[in-house]
Amino acid sequence: MTKPKALLLATLLIAGNAAAHDDAHHAMAGHASASVPAFGRAADPAQAKRTIAIDMSDRLRFTPAEVAVRKGEVVRFVVSNSGKLAHEFVLGTLAELKEHAQMMQQDPGMEHDAPHMAQVAPGKARSVAWQFIQSGEFYYGCLVPGHFEAGMLGKIVVR
Repeated sequence: MTKPKALLLATLLIAGNAAAHDDAHHAMAGHASASVPAFGRAADPAQAKRTIAIDMSDRLRFTPAEVAVRKGEVVRFVVSNSGKLAHEFVLGTLAELKEHAQMMQQDPGMEHDAPHMAQVAPGKARSVAWQFIQSGEFYYGCLVPGHFEAGMLGKIVVR
């Protein structure tokens, strides 16, 4: 291999690894994309036995602010934005959501594309199907800069 080709190949490999690391970090801080987060895993919406409606408003609140699910249960969240501002629904542990909210402060234009996240335009709704595999308290938050900090956070109790 010639020196210029070897240099190009090395540069592409380094850039690819850096991009992959950034994507995995953004998918949810602290979790590689191949691992299963503590708060569960994406599920087939057809497997959901229950649908939970969540409303997001410009009062920077979720309604309901707390839901209960059973360990192992697959639920389908239907997340509606009744406001005029963009909102999002992001599942995670409280520590993960806090860390991600700080990242959003640094990069407010960051877009989300992961099974445990839904960006919802004003007047629209989106679905997230999820299976909770551990008991405990998990959360959903809006990580649009300023929204989480203003208290736009809900709790999921898994029994």
